[in-house]
Amino acid sequence: MTAETIADPRTPAAPARNRGVNLEKWAWMYMRISGFALVILIFGHLLVNLVLGEGVRQIDFAFVAGKYATPFWQWWDVLMLWLAFIHGANGMRTVIADYVTHATARKTLTALVALAAAILIILGTLVVFTFDPCPAGAAKDLLPTFCPAS
Repeated sequence: MTAETIADPRTPAAPARNRGVNLEKWAWMYMRISGFALVILIFGHLLVNLVLGEGVRQIDFAFVAGKYATPFWQWWDVLMLWLAFIHGANGMRTVIADYVTHATARKTLTALVALAAAILIILGTLVVFTFDPCPAGAAKDLLPTFCPAS
């Protein structure tokens, strides 16, 4: 019987590659950082919308219009929207990479997830920054009571 030497478990099986940026590492770090930021943003959102003031009874069109009249709340909601969609899309990309074995299907599904996230981010951002509760030229019976034309 010959004595074999077992390599230290921490010894790499192959020499480390040093080619380009490690995107998986940055995606992993993004998930941790964005998850932490989302916890703060979401709990702040819930605190303002549900706990302070009159609670859920205060949420109506006028409440949203009042919030979106200030750039602070616009940016708060846009940051929450962007982080949540990119976080979710990155999570779906990871699930697809783990479970879809066919290369073409994996690339197609990943592209579809990225496209869906991009479209929803663009649409959500447009809604937040172009929101106008009192559009010019609208019928007076359709305008909220707080609009000057109604």
